[in-house]
Amino acid sequence: MKRICTIIIFFMSANNLSAQWDLSFSMGLDFKSSPSFRDYINTSFASGNNLIPSFKSAVRFSGEADYKLSNTFAIGLEYDLLIDSYTASNGPGGLYEIAYNMQRPSLIAYYIVPGSGYQFKFGGGVGPRFVSLSERIITSTEYSVNGYGFVLKAEGNTLLSKNFYALIGINMRYDVTQNVSNDQNTLVNRSTGEMLNLNAISFGIYLGVTFIL
Repeated sequence: MKRICTIIIFFMSANNLSAQWDLSFSMGLDFKSSPSFRDYINTSFASGNNLIPSFKSAVRFSGEADYKLSNTFAIGLEYDLLIDSYTASNGPGGLYEIAYNMQRPSLIAYYIVPGSGYQFKFGGGVGPRFVSLSERIITSTEYSVNGYGFVLKAEGNTLLSKNFYALIGINMRYDVTQNVSNDQNTLVNRSTGEMLNLNAISFGIYLGVTFIL
């Protein structure tokens, strides 16, 4: 994170233009394919209508600060939080639960198409990934895992009032993680012997607001 901040400060100090920031906040849905996560649940805990499909929806929240180096180029730092869970019955009176959140900060470069009362932004970036996962069969067990990921984004901003814009966007992400484990245990697919990871490709849509300062 310190390295990302240093890069942003470098670009700012190298630029002679007056500062202009885009601050945005959004929420949306990701439709993600995570084969290891899907197979881990489907082979051991799900059945019938409770099977996880090839693509599963998950909610995400995001905040971002972009610094415009020119009218057509910006560099930004995004903080994105993905939240996903699954619940199923586990025998008489029992309940199986698994839930995780993935923090997805990314350094993103944008090409901007400006206009009168609107702007379009197209960008891509990379960053680390931090996951906290909880699984409950009889008791709850906590796990954590790190990784990295890539993101491509396209979004449009439409003026609502002075400096205040409506935001709509789409994104595609590819996230890679280590195997899910803690100090005592690593989660393993009982049928295949494969260790669980949260690698995923996802496509998302999101809505929000942007403040252009």
